[in-house]
Amino acid sequence: MNPPCGRCNKQVYPTEKINCLDKYWHKGCFSCEVCKMALSMNNYKGFEKKPYCSMHYPKTSFTIVTDTPENLRLKQQTLLNSQALYKEEFEKNKGKGFSVVVDTPEMQRLKKTQDQISNIKYHEEFEKSKIRSDAPPPENRQEQELQALNPDSFCQPAGQMRPAAASPPSGGKRYQALYSYMAAEADEVSLQEGDLILDVEPIDEGWMFGCNQRTGKKGLLPANYVRPV
Repeated sequence: MNPPCGRCNKQVYPTEKINCLDKYWHKGCFSCEVCKMALSMNNYKGFEKKPYCSMHYPKTSFTIVTDTPENLRLKQQTLLNSQALYKEEFEKNKGKGFSVVVDTPEMQRLKKTQDQISNIKYHEEFEKSKIRSDAPPPENRQEQELQALNPDSFCQPAGQMRPAAASPPSGGKRYQALYSYMAAEADEVSLQEGDLILDVEPIDEGWMFGCNQRTGKKGLLPANYVRPV
């Protein structure tokens, strides 16, 4: 009885029979599995008992390694060898003034935690220094306590004023500082954001005269740095 063809499963007669890849083929059926190009015994490539041309021959890119008992034993042996090498290097460098620190995941986690703690301490120190820098000088604390009791009646003179900016009469409006301002002249008043300015009177375009309630100083201040309250 004639055997069946490996492609079409029809009977293959001796005159047209090709014996290859443990199967029998018609000459017309012996072709590439992908492009169906006719093949011969000289140009075919077999994969899983199927014929392919050179262009479409399957190429394996990786191999799956299963966790067999033998592979697990090799893995454990490799780990033990690594630990032995680490201990050997540690003993060699023990008397040289430094230790070999392996950058393991645990060491990376500890390093990250230490960096976070350092950042927290830095911000705490920064906030403390900021609070200390914002605190008023000791000589002004008593004045501020008196101002808190009677803010309207407490205002110290600011010193020598410019002749063109003589002190106007009291009873002016109240203003609040929008921005901080550092006095550039002796007859000017320094401001911090939120300061309350008493007895404010306009002097000329861009300047006003008033008394800073926080410091008790009188003098000139820029008009665009304050707003009425």
